[in-house]
Amino acid sequence: MKNIIKLFLVVVILMGGLTVNAQELKFGHIDSRELLMSMPESDSAQTKIQKLGEDYQQQVEEMRVEMNKKYDDYINNQETWTDLIKQTKEADLQDMQQRVGQFEQMAQQDLQTQQQEMMRPILEKANNAVKEVAQENGFIYIFDIGSGNPVFWSDQSIDILSLVKTKLGN
Repeated sequence: MKNIIKLFLVVVILMGGLTVNAQELKFGHIDSRELLMSMPESDSAQTKIQKLGEDYQQQVEEMRVEMNKKYDDYINNQETWTDLIKQTKEADLQDMQQRVGQFEQMAQQDLQTQQQEMMRPILEKANNAVKEVAQENGFIYIFDIGSGNPVFWSDQSIDILSLVKTKLGN
């Protein structure tokens, strides 16, 4: 009998600790894209990425202009050249076309890498601010409505964008 009472008390204590009042649960949401767009660091990073992309595009255009000149030269003069010269010019054109393609591919990869590296500290700063706001205000979940995942959110869910902007000093 004593064992049953002890077991009952243990179960009651454990169950008491597990019950949660639904009114205590606080859910929040934020549009992470809007938050990132409001951060000055994000604008600066996007400007740098855009400039780098323009530099790469200019280099590609210069390479194509040079290749087109060589192609025009080949078309205009091929009848006067020997077979050996034609083969050399054709190989040169093919090599140049391949280099342009490789450069475009490498430039695109570098652009993505640079963007990830520049955005990483900005994303960390934003995530840390969201976590701090959530902890300070007792939220148990924060949903990102900017990523398109939530299908529904209630009026009881609190938009924390302004709280996070304030935390970041925006």
